[in-house]
Amino acid sequence: MSEQARKTAEALEYLTGFGNEHSSEAVPGALPIGRNSPQRAPLGLYAEQLSGSAFTEPRTHNRRSWLYRIRPSAAHPPFTRIDNGDLRSAPFTESVADPNRLRWNPLPDPAPGTDFLSGLWTLGGNGDAAQRAGMAIHLYAANADMTDRVFSDSDGELLIVPERGGLLLRTELGLLAARPGDMALIPRGVRFRVELLDADARGYICENYGQPFELPNLGPIGANGLAAARDFQAPVASYEDSERPTEVINKFCGNLWSATYDHSPLDVVAWHGSHVPYVYDMRRFNVLGSISYDHPDPSIFTVLTSPSDTPGLAGVDFVVFAPRWLVGEDTFRPPYFHRNVMSEYMGLIEGAYDAKAEGFVPGGGSLHNMMSAHGPDHETFERASAAELKPQKIDDGLAFMFETRWPITATAQAAGADHLQRGYDDVWQGLQRHFRA
Repeated sequence: MSEQARKTAEALEYLTGFGNEHSSEAVPGALPIGRNSPQRAPLGLYAEQLSGSAFTEPRTHNRRSWLYRIRPSAAHPPFTRIDNGDLRSAPFTESVADPNRLRWNPLPDPAPGTDFLSGLWTLGGNGDAAQRAGMAIHLYAANADMTDRVFSDSDGELLIVPERGGLLLRTELGLLAARPGDMALIPRGVRFRVELLDADARGYICENYGQPFELPNLGPIGANGLAAARDFQAPVASYEDSERPTEVINKFCGNLWSATYDHSPLDVVAWHGSHVPYVYDMRRFNVLGSISYDHPDPSIFTVLTSPSDTPGLAGVDFVVFAPRWLVGEDTFRPPYFHRNVMSEYMGLIEGAYDAKAEGFVPGGGSLHNMMSAHGPDHETFERASAAELKPQKIDDGLAFMFETRWPITATAQAAGADHLQRGYDDVWQGLQRHFRA
């Protein structure tokens, strides 16, 4: 943690709007006007396009940004393989998908000097990174800044959910500050470095191999509700003009590759486009729910979705359970018992979750795979069944869910972890027979 990083984070300004065609320049006149690649780019910069989608994808799905940088990305030495540490990628073949309900305590504290990249730990996932299909769930725990090295992920975009400690994300396109309660989205291939805003940091990551995240369609909801596009904040241009050696680490087809540049690649002086990082305050989510009866399906809490080839069947959804009112009459108000064709990984950022009385703690997570029966624990069921149904404000917790179309296979390290809760099934054992013919 550096005091300078905290001061930098507090002074940040942003561009607003998810999916917008943004533009920004750190030095006046750095952006060319009327064309993307003039014969000589302004200020002696190099023009470079970063494409997050195929050239010919429909305009509404096309993601690309033009970068105007001090050195072109092509100017680098060869990459060589390095150890992956605790980072894993799909296909997950070291273990089998497990139909049992699983729950973990938070990651143990890391060894001193562990930065964000070294502190990545893969819980599981599905699909195939090389086929650009599926997703992976990672956790991170760090207590040091990334110094003289940057990271990029060619396999997918990274949705980062801080649970403890803030992050200063120095990306090619500018700076973002992400604190507990925020989520940050780093697009595929965008390089970045992480500095800590507190003594240590811990959180969750969804690595999305598939179609880039987008805002869900609202359908009968209408024009407003859920996450507002204007609440997503993109960085303004900010560059490093550094000539000292910098290690650049690239995740490519599941493995880490390293090259040492003679300069910092975070040297973009100006840019414009739609392939950009964002930060979003999840407390701004406009929660919609029932004002008559029944608990709505959790899809009503979707912030972002990665669509698949089947309409409505997401490669991965990001869902947030933000503070809200419960007013349903003659209604069991916690999430109902259910089995789902989708697979659900849930994490907790702060407070408590209204379907679990104990055991589900901030920094921990639960995995309920496809068709695994789950729902409120015994204590929650008994309390909710007898509760007086007056309006109730749920504002003592912030939880989220990564939901995906395919079963999630836990890694061997997750299946055998010391912080796996071996007695998770016991939370449902007190549910009694109440049937009366």
